[in-house]
Amino acid sequence: MYITITKQKMDGNFGQSVADFVAYLEKENEQRSLEDHEHFFNQFSTDVPTDEVVREIDGNTAKLKRTEPKFYSITVNPSAYELKRLQNPSEDLKRYTIEVMKDYAACFNRQIDGRPVSINDIKFFAKIEHQRTFKGTDWQVRQNQPYASKILDIKNRIGRIEQGKSQGNITKLRNRIARLEKEAPHQQNGKRIVQGMAKEGPQTHIHIIVSRKDMSNKYSLSPGSKYRHSDTIFNGKSVKRGFDRDSFFSASERTFDKLFEYKRNYAETYHARKTFINDPKQYFTMISGLPTHEKHIAFTIIRKTGLDYSMLNIPTNKVQLALKTIQRLKRGLDKAVQSASIGI
Repeated sequence: MYITITKQKMDGNFGQSVADFVAYLEKENEQRSLEDHEHFFNQFSTDVPTDEVVREIDGNTAKLKRTEPKFYSITVNPSAYELKRLQNPSEDLKRYTIEVMKDYAACFNRQIDGRPVSINDIKFFAKIEHQRTFKGTDWQVRQNQPYASKILDIKNRIGRIEQGKSQGNITKLRNRIARLEKEAPHQQNGKRIVQGMAKEGPQTHIHIIVSRKDMSNKYSLSPGSKYRHSDTIFNGKSVKRGFDRDSFFSASERTFDKLFEYKRNYAETYHARKTFINDPKQYFTMISGLPTHEKHIAFTIIRKTGLDYSMLNIPTNKVQLALKTIQRLKRGLDKAVQSASIGI
């Protein structure tokens, strides 16, 4: 399970309204029949019109400054392993979303009218999507980029030749493009992976738009708070503040596991990802201590995620240690696999 929390974009071409984001989330419905449309939903309704989503989020911004985010976007990305556990991805994930938002509310260190924050204090609208496309930041696209640059350069040369501005053998240049297309390290269905290409396999995920203000439009509930738990004095009164992201991410995993009776491998956990970033040696020590069957699953998960060390901002010496450790562990695991019957 991979969850992100992103505040509203306030600069560039992004306006104060949630309308553009809502329209973006409607893009997938344009390719589906009416009966297959996915609708916005929340704790009160399974079919919320898009204009109501915009009206409710845009109208729930009392006392917020123009420079402050009016809403946050939570994206919940189940893994292929987790999606395989679901019987009906759309309906199951809608049920899961409501439970996740209960976890979300519980992670605020706030009091509303003298009681803890509950899901019914949260103004949110969620939507299920079933497709994903490769982005320019995806590791497959970035590692294919040198080939993409060479191909573009050759295409430009062909264009100049066709316009009579240069000389060359167009057939040879096109053959070179064909070779580069095949040599690119990351392919999907025999084609070089590029930005905008649809990802194959199960890609169902959840987008959640959460208002910065609570349901009453009186209290600010920011998951972007830099505080987990703290008290401050406001207008002469002691006020609790803070949001515990670590607790939210971990609770969301536990909720999924309980709801769908899912047995989570160590390599799939939020704790493991955090350990890898902070202490790669400890991460691989934990994996090496797993039973052989679980260790095999862990390495399968790591391999399929295409772990890109360069994106993790880990010191070079730690990366080298991590790479050496994983190779050593993998060699030991391969021998165990050869000498025993291990299934996944």
